[in-house]
Amino acid sequence: MNVVRGHRVDALIRACEGAASELALFEAVSDQLRELVPFDGAAWFATDPATLLAAGAARVENVERGVCATYWEREYLVEDALLFRDVARSSQGVATLFDVTGDRPADSARYREYLAPQGYGDELRAAFRLGNTTWGVLDLYRDRVRTPFSKREREQIQQIAPMVARALRAFAAARREPAAIGGAGTALFDDRGALMSFDAQAGRLFEEIGGGGWQAFPAAMTPVRAVTARATAVLRGRDRGPAATRLRSAAGRWISLRASHLHGPDGSPGPTAVTVEPARSEQIAPIMAAAYALTPREQQVTRAVARGLSSHEIAVELFLSPHTVRDYLKTIFVKVGVTSRGELVATLFTENHRDTAHETVDQVEW
Repeated sequence: MNVVRGHRVDALIRACEGAASELALFEAVSDQLRELVPFDGAAWFATDPATLLAAGAARVENVERGVCATYWEREYLVEDALLFRDVARSSQGVATLFDVTGDRPADSARYREYLAPQGYGDELRAAFRLGNTTWGVLDLYRDRVRTPFSKREREQIQQIAPMVARALRAFAAARREPAAIGGAGTALFDDRGALMSFDAQAGRLFEEIGGGGWQAFPAAMTPVRAVTARATAVLRGRDRGPAATRLRSAAGRWISLRASHLHGPDGSPGPTAVTVEPARSEQIAPIMAAAYALTPREQQVTRAVARGLSSHEIAVELFLSPHTVRDYLKTIFVKVGVTSRGELVATLFTENHRDTAHETVDQVEW
């Protein structure tokens, strides 16, 4: 058994190292993981490391159609067990519903309203994180007729989570296409998360995110569902926000999503406005810095370089010696894979062509 498990883990490592995109990664890891930790349904999401909101790639397996809106509403608007934010902040980074409820899953609203109606019993959630930075999350479901996830299985997930996180981080650091042409677009959603109206630019960018069938809200549109649900949570005082995320479109470009609730002149509640626009370099830079594992001090030095400061000026501003600044720059160059200040700024703060194509997102309604 140990030899078999060793082979599976090796296969998972190869899957993480060989995937060409986030979706290909999720598919390959899912195929291998199912043999190691059996499951009957799943949801895989890449996340914005700053907000923990879904950020582009999403894979959904054996989940009823049309539940995405209520899925994210439950995540942000219902006080429940095993929320992604709690899992990401926990010491283990993985937990099961049976475990956190003391074998009383029915205490969870998500179990009663989402899992049980689909025939699922236990649920396992994990954060794909490195240090304190989460690059994706996982939601596994097991049929109610099967035994709950075991401690050993939780440990198996905990073992492979950093591998997946490293792969997701590498995709975030990959060279990218130039920003989409045009400015911001706006779309309005009602209090149930249904699309009410949108302008032409929003339509163009939504199509870049979700493909030609984006109005059916396939899995690729998950980030839009997530930001609207977060905006409602902020309005109700259940979350401090921000209701914003940055994501990679199917074309490989970075796009920014922000949501906020509107109200009438008399204070009556109005729709939720989603602003979608090509992400600016300063919005992308923090993700890139995290993707290259730059320390806080290295990020300070990098931002100073982007402002055109010399080593002496950086030393004065950060109360360092010029020699220490040069040492930081050497380390930063190695981490980012560049050889000059110009290359560093171009990689972290400007938008370049990616070397490989980003695959089209599978158009599955979610």
